[in-house]
Amino acid sequence: QLQLVESGGGLVQPGGSLRLSCAASGFTLDYLDNYAIGWFRQAPGKEREGVSCISRSDGSTYYADSVKGRFTISRDNAKTTVYLQMNSLKPEDTAVYYCAAVFLKTAQAMCVMHSSDYWGQGTQVTVSL
Repeated sequence: QLQLVESGGGLVQPGGSLRLSCAASGFTLDYLDNYAIGWFRQAPGKEREGVSCISRSDGSTYYADSVKGRFTISRDNAKTTVYLQMNSLKPEDTAVYYCAAVFLKTAQAMCVMHSSDYWGQGTQVTVSL
């Protein structure tokens, strides 16, 4: 069983930055290489959105149009933690952000199709004055 634990959410003013972390555990590193890891968000009354995803095997990435140029997804050298650096935050970025993992999908397929096998518990991001 794969466990995903998010951290780093909080309250930030418009234009500010936050970095979210998603720590994965429960699988060997070799097996974890088969999983794409991604960030999704859901605001009250809105549909869930695939924000950014990364393929563990080749590092390819995908970004939603709404966050391109502002958010950056990355992973640590051990590939057990995936980060989402969020800059130039806007009030419309306010949502619960979830980390997810899916077996043998590309980053684009994961984010666009909302494919996932495992989910984290979510972390709240609030952008407000």
